[in-house]
Order: sequence, then C-alpha cells, then structure tokens
Amino acid sequence: MEETTELAALDANVTSCRRCPRLVEWRELVARERRAAFAEETYWGRPLPGFGDAAARILILGLAPAAHGANRTGRMFTGDRSGDFLYAALHRAGLASSPVSRRRGDGLELTATRITAAVRCAPPANRPSVEERDNCLPYTLREAGLLGDVRIVLCLGGFAWDAALRLRARLRPELPAPRPKPRFGHGAVAPGEPWPLLGCYHPSQQNTFTGRLTAEMIDEVLARARELAGLDAGAG
Repeated sequence: MEETTELAALDANVTSCRRCPRLVEWRELVARERRAAFAEETYWGRPLPGFGDAAARILILGLAPAAHGANRTGRMFTGDRSGDFLYAALHRAGLASSPVSRRRGDGLELTATRITAAVRCAPPANRPSVEERDNCLPYTLREAGLLGDVRIVLCLGGFAWDAALRLRARLRPELPAPRPKPRFGHGAVAPGEPWPLLGCYHPSQQNTFTGRLTAEMIDEVLARARELAGLDAGAG
C-alpha cells in the first residue's frame, strides 16, 4: 500500500532527526553511559518512530520515550514499567499479540492500533521544552495524516492531550477552536474532527504504583476506545 510505504519513509526520516541539540546530546549520552542493569546492551539512542498497524483505527499518543526504556529498545513504550503495564492492557483488550514487549523486532504485533509520541527523543527529566515539542509536531502531523483509518486518538496524559488538540487544529484549520478548551481527564472524550480524543492517565510508575491508574481503569478506557473505533460487534 502507498500509505505503508510513506509511513516507512516517515519513520526513517524521524530516526535520523537532529533538530533539538539538547535532546540529541541527552539521548546519546544515556546510550553511551547506560544503566548498570543494561550495561551489556546496545541502546537505540535515536528518535523513535511510531509502531503498529498502518491501518490503525486507534492511535495511542504518549509524551516521549523513556531514557532507559524506548531509548534503549527502539520501540515506543517498551523496556520499562510503563510499557509493561500498557502492553499487558493492550493484550487483554485484544489489540496486541503478546502481553510483553521486550524490544524492537521481538515479533509483537498490534491490531488496529498504532503507538506514537508527541516528542520522539528521550528528554532530560522527562520534560521536553516548548521548542522541542514544536520541532516534533510536523512528524506527528504527517503520521496522523497518513493514518486515514484512525477513528479515535487515545491520549496518555495531559501533555499528549494538548498535543492532540494542536494536531487537530493543524489538520483541520478551517474549523474554529473549541471553546472552552476541552479539559483532560481520565475517560474524558473531546468530540471533534478529524477524530475525537479519549483521555487516559499516563501509565507512569507514579500513577500505577499509587493506584491513580489501575488495570481495571485502563481496561475500561481501552474498551471505550474499541467502541469509539468501531471495533466491537455491532459498533458503527
């Protein structure tokens, strides 16, 4: 398919990006110095492309790769506790072929789902700057434009929610901005074109260890995402 070829070209373009000097320096430093537990591994150490089904009906949008997670493994939300929590939930929802994702190329496949991030490089302290966020926007804009089957964008956290609102404004500039601005919340839905947004607390250790986000809560959100994407029997 033409869209698959264009996505592959976009992914290659993403992985060679050096637009943000601070992020380039940090991701490469982490990849060289490595955490003791991963001292024998070769880190990815580059920007992260999206991962998943080119015919995705659900687009999952996160914040950025983790320094010793995706920045190590080369796959979004892989290699840390956040990813373990997310992929287990995706498997329970029938959207992932395995409950565990170890690294890029491990054979795991997503069904009707693609995972991407608002910022493609691991940022220091997990806090990208506004300029870094905006430098990444064209990549996500292009990615979203190529995913013509998407019916719902699942936003993991407030940063992703705001990024998705910016994406909608860029993709459909002829439409007025919603007033008041849709507020992020777990389970919140923001109708709009070209797709509605669905909020979910980020599966960070801070949220999952404290019980702010439980397995039952993310299961409910993924069930809602399936419904909004028209993946369930009887859905339109």
